Amino acid sequence: MPTALELRIGYNFKNPELLKEALRHPACSVTRKKNQTSPNSYERLEFLGDRVLGMVVADMLLRAFPLEKEGDLAKRHAGLVRGEALAKVAISLNLGDYLELPHNESLQIERLNPSNLEDACEALIAALYLDGGLEIVKQFVENNWRDLLNSVKEPPKDAKTALQEWSQAKKLPLPKYNLAARGGSSHAPSFTIEVSIVGYGLGSGTCTSKRAAEQMAAQDLLEKIVLLDKK
Repeated sequence: MPTALELRIGYNFKNPELLKEALRHPACSVTRKKNQTSPNSYERLEFLGDRVLGMVVADMLLRAFPLEKEGDLAKRHAGLVRGEALAKVAISLNLGDYLELPHNESLQIERLNPSNLEDACEALIAALYLDGGLEIVKQFVENNWRDLLNSVKEPPKDAKTALQEWSQAKKLPLPKYNLAARGGSSHAPSFTIEVSIVGYGLGSGTCTSKRAAEQMAAQDLLEKIVLLDKK
């Protein structure tokens, strides 16, 4: 009998252990006894899933936008494989409900952690690839990324790119990013990034990945610049 998640994604695994590994939080992979370790977490599969997703999304974009230049396709690609997109797909699948976590009440909040959802979604893609092949992955990605792809009519411009282009247009030095603080645990880290442009102060952002925190910091500074320009 297929599991609830298999029914949701429309694929029945031939090797159920792959699906279990894709949903296993790293906190579960600790030494049980001497010379005996628990099964792998989703971290190894996440490594593969990232690459497979990138290839499948690139193929989708080439077919969907046959007249666009490489630079515009690259912007679309970055938006579709970034953590925010993965988290949206994971949430739509209720992937957090299926994560395997240690029996520790304090860790149950990890089901809502965007970083964990992103990682598990990438691991799920890798598991699909290893169990069913590339065509199965293509079906999964096209079903779950189609709305994201179609929702953006023009090539997206992320906050870091927008901030850099603004500073160049003003003939100012490029934005400088700095890791201001790091906290949390190894399984749930927290990064605070600050970005500055001479004469325009600081922007800051805190998130579970440096990349996302940089985007938040850039967006924060852009909003401050808008307010300064209105004065």
